[in-house]
Amino acid sequence: MSVYSFRGSGPDQWSSPRPYRDPSLRRYHYGKIQPMEEDRPGFFARLVRAG
Repeated sequence: MSVYSFRGSGPDQWSSPRPYRDPSLRRYHYGKIQPMEEDRPGFFARLVRAG
């Protein structure tokens, strides 16, 4: 068992979760959902461009 103890000054995330937000309000605030990785051209697009 660890000797160290952590006590933050703010409330715990489990005891006070974020309030529910309607998806339309979330989209208005943050914009459209973006893909995780940027769009890369497919195999054939790269093949045609290389030629």
